[in-house]
Amino acid sequence: MFGISKRVVGVVFGVLALAFVVGSILLFTPQGQRNPQGKTVLTVNGRAVSELELARARQSDAILSTNPQGLLKNLAEINFADRFIITTALLQDTARIRVSSGELRKELDSIKERFGLQKKEDYDRFLTQVGYTDAQLRGELRDQIRINKRVEEIQKKAEPTEEEMRLYFELNREQYRNEERVLARQIVLDDKATAEKVYAQATAPGADFAALAKAHSKLNAEQGGALGAEAGKSEPGPVTRVVFPNAVAEAVFKLRDGQITKPIEAGGRFYIVKVEKYLPASDVAFEEVKDRVREDAKRVKGQGALEAYLEGLRAKASVKVAEGAEFRYENPVVAKVGDAEIRLAEVTQIVFANPQVLQLFQQGLGELALQFFLPQTLEQLINREAVVQAAKGLGQPFFGTKTDIANQAQQWKTRDITVTDAEVRKYYDSNLASFTIPASARVQAVSFKGEDRAKAEAFRAAALKGGKLEDLAKANGGTVQDYGTANPGTLPPVPNRLVFLTRGGFPKGPLGEVSEVVKLEDGSFQVLIVNDRKAEVLRPFEEVKEEARQMVLASRRAEAAQKWVEEVRKAAKVENNLQKVLAALTPKEEPKKEEGRSSSGSSAPQNQPGQNPSNR
Repeated sequence: MFGISKRVVGVVFGVLALAFVVGSILLFTPQGQRNPQGKTVLTVNGRAVSELELARARQSDAILSTNPQGLLKNLAEINFADRFIITTALLQDTARIRVSSGELRKELDSIKERFGLQKKEDYDRFLTQVGYTDAQLRGELRDQIRINKRVEEIQKKAEPTEEEMRLYFELNREQYRNEERVLARQIVLDDKATAEKVYAQATAPGADFAALAKAHSKLNAEQGGALGAEAGKSEPGPVTRVVFPNAVAEAVFKLRDGQITKPIEAGGRFYIVKVEKYLPASDVAFEEVKDRVREDAKRVKGQGALEAYLEGLRAKASVKVAEGAEFRYENPVVAKVGDAEIRLAEVTQIVFANPQVLQLFQQGLGELALQFFLPQTLEQLINREAVVQAAKGLGQPFFGTKTDIANQAQQWKTRDITVTDAEVRKYYDSNLASFTIPASARVQAVSFKGEDRAKAEAFRAAALKGGKLEDLAKANGGTVQDYGTANPGTLPPVPNRLVFLTRGGFPKGPLGEVSEVVKLEDGSFQVLIVNDRKAEVLRPFEEVKEEARQMVLASRRAEAAQKWVEEVRKAAKVENNLQKVLAALTPKEEPKKEEGRSSSGSSAPQNQPGQNPSNR
């Protein structure tokens, strides 16, 4: 296995999505009529944008809707303006793409179906609620269809080269390994007694498992129970865990050549499986999975092409603000890595897209959010740019988005790291909890009001004798809550303690184990019904050896990748001006006037971002 997993790379680099993702652009598309109405505020590539259009777009901005003030407002305005400009440029670029009436009708029908708008009056009411006319909605849908077509066109052209595909394969070998498989036959039966009888016959000396499957199995009987067999044939083919119910798969993949499972209940049936040959997980040659690699690499390269396309639209956009307009837009450089510049909007687009940040803004904690997330995100972008630049010297055809290229470079630098069996065993011994299947039980609780202890006792006595749980609970004034299959720590405190921390279990009846009547903290009473109790199981080392190896390997490679990133960052020429930029964007308080002198009381922000498009 080569390369480190995407999960581990995420730990090293943090989650760095595209600064502009098509999904957010579609959501940001200004609502309603886009024909200029009112005074022109600015032009984007010669297209006039009116006050009304800009106001409507502001309403859809999640951060601005929290009414931020001071520095937060200035940052939100910069973020909004950048998104608005790139969206407008995108709509302009896709304006000539043809949308047929059939394509438009399909999208409109999809909306009507999603919101249950089959009647005209329902559709008209819906349009009123969202502030659209039918023509406006159709116009929005046309725009979205055009954007989707452009995205598809860009990604379709991004065909990976043979060299890129081979690199992608080498860096992601674990994705293409053959899973562990078995050549197996099964006998599926409807009742436990028959299953135990057939199992005894199947395990007798000289037994013919295929013949028993033909005679008794409810599935695959005509093929002698062979799994993965070709149509009309009775020789089993390699199959993975997914062909078995979970409980059956767990048992089957612990077996080796010639071994047979005991009858296992799953889904109301009983399975007996014979493993004729166990096939361990193994590497595959590039040619065997070339088509899969091509699709995966094409998707990555397509995202890179989309990122470059959107960055190009932004770079080429000509923005002119009308004289006297309050709209201001500046996108200052907050950092340099060599000759590469990182601008403020690139940072805010990632920060403000974080759901945690939006929640903090809604709670009035926007300043706290930015104190943490802005510097952290900029550091990630600086590291990414430094690694992208260093990647050019590694002599490999890295491709995709900047984040993809940075990740691939890390994978390449750590591809030769290996671990010994002794290191894997040590990791296993030190992390037994990671390889332990927790205890479990199916738990139902019947609750009674605080004054109903006698009814709870009566229910418990009845439950130990048997009957239908719901009927017994109703007869005694109790309510049933089904917790399903639970593990330690997943139940409320009292049931959790009784089920998993009490030795010996409860008395058994026809409904299962029945607990004593217990009093809860709120004064009510409860009786637990427990079934399918299973003890905690430590999976043996040999069973999880490969899984443990991958964990150790991922950890070692993550450490090595982090060390390399730090070395690259140290060697790069980095200039971080974030604090200076933030200081310039922070409104300055006016000095207090001497007592007795008039004061306008104005707190209008000073040093507002400028309007010079060249600053973009």
